[in-house]
Amino acid sequence: MRAYAITDVGSKRSMNQDFFYCNENAVGSFRNLFIVADGMGGHKAGDHASKLCVESMVDSVGKSSHKTPVTIFEEAVDIANNKIYSAAKENVEFEGMGTTMVACTLFGETMYVANIGDSRLYLLRDGISQITDDHSLVEELVKQGNITESEARVHPQKNIITRALGTDGQVNADFFEVMVQKGDIVLLCSDGLSNMLDDEDMEYIVRHSDTLEEAGTVLVERANQSGGDDNITVVLVRID
Repeated sequence: MRAYAITDVGSKRSMNQDFFYCNENAVGSFRNLFIVADGMGGHKAGDHASKLCVESMVDSVGKSSHKTPVTIFEEAVDIANNKIYSAAKENVEFEGMGTTMVACTLFGETMYVANIGDSRLYLLRDGISQITDDHSLVEELVKQGNITESEARVHPQKNIITRALGTDGQVNADFFEVMVQKGDIVLLCSDGLSNMLDDEDMEYIVRHSDTLEEAGTVLVERANQSGGDDNITVVLVRID
């Protein structure tokens, strides 16, 4: 396995409120761990929320006594949610903060994924497949048949999140179990990438890059060239 991560403030923002974790080595009973979080809130709040989310989850995974990856992720998500929610209640500076989150760990031929919000995980094999579901207003409109995928990309309310960590005392994350194989590439990203580039463009860049480092760098460059409206974070994992 090889992995690479990169984050960029983008072209329009003054602060990077994304935070990531990229570790090819063991964390607790996990053999590896990858996380992307995209904070929401005021000038400092979103930055604090995403950092608190990632650091809390890493700590929880490392200490967990649970036996299965899903229960370990469930515990980590609950703990992170409680910490962010409590911090927002206790400090007016952090009021209303929250964060999206997507995370995965790989055990042999199985990948376990957790997500809440609209940060995404893709699997590149024969093509590119989005594994996670966006928890957003436009995604609900697409599922209801009210708008198309193309319309969703330019919808004026595309940044409205329907689920996030830290915005409520209870959290409802999604969990996935995906079979993987040698040669697969996993892409985790914040919406600063997926809102700027089509899935097919992302796949093309990854396929035509010699290394994961080149792929990550070019993805960020192209997202900025397409507008760079938000912070951009990319984590790439190649399964060898």
